[in-house]
Amino acid sequence: MGLGGARFYKMSAERSPLPDIQATPDERGIAIDQVGVSDLRYPIQVTDADGNPFPTVATISMSVHLPHQFKGTHMSRFLEVLALHEGEVTSRTLPNILHDLKERLDAVEAHIEVAFTYFVTKQAPVSGAPAKVGCECVFTGISNGKGDELLLSVTVPVTTLCPCSKEISEYGAHNQRGMVTLEVKPRKKGDGCELILIEELIEVAEKSGSAPVYALLKRPDERHVTMQAFDNPVFVEDVVRNAAALLRADARVAEFKVKAVNHESIHDHNAFAVISGKCVE
Repeated sequence: MGLGGARFYKMSAERSPLPDIQATPDERGIAIDQVGVSDLRYPIQVTDADGNPFPTVATISMSVHLPHQFKGTHMSRFLEVLALHEGEVTSRTLPNILHDLKERLDAVEAHIEVAFTYFVTKQAPVSGAPAKVGCECVFTGISNGKGDELLLSVTVPVTTLCPCSKEISEYGAHNQRGMVTLEVKPRKKGDGCELILIEELIEVAEKSGSAPVYALLKRPDERHVTMQAFDNPVFVEDVVRNAAALLRADARVAEFKVKAVNHESIHDHNAFAVISGKCVE
């Protein structure tokens, strides 16, 4: 092909933009609740209890409502919006991301879910030896005609010791590691919502079990944690009730869901319990 032919094709491309197939009509008359991207690994920054940036890697899902008259949505625009918000991703900034998604994709409703591991430095109870424990966290946001709704979920490992085993045994009692998941909806405050820290939810979960879980324990620490659990036996039912009572007493919480799962040490199954509730204003 000569240079003249190359110039012709370049001019034709400039004059004739590529067709937007996603914006073409769809004749089936069926709206789609959510359409978007999922399982996107992306670097983000959250903030710790002192307001310092905490870099981590998140798995992100973003979606919008698609009206019945459109064939598809523009997937690349989700990434464009995310690129504009590469800094802090927290309950404070999620509304801005949701609003940009609605505007950029011309949608009446947008959803986002940001799942990440948050590490807290814990000191062993006797030796004071520091080590990091990871907790799985999820920020969830929904924005529609009713406003913005934000949720924070934190899953925390704890130790639980069986009250029945302690009562019926001549010595010892079976214990296990439990996983406590707290999901809270902060109460509205002005144009935003109340601030609830990840560290605060971790503390609620640890207070609800028999003893906290640590990454590093020396022998005096093991002795302390073992006896702490023995002095504070709880069923899985106790764990969710303990956590629910603490969340109900927090004026910043509008709604909550607590789930506890005990990874049983002497049974071939796990035990779980769930409580959901709304807090009275």
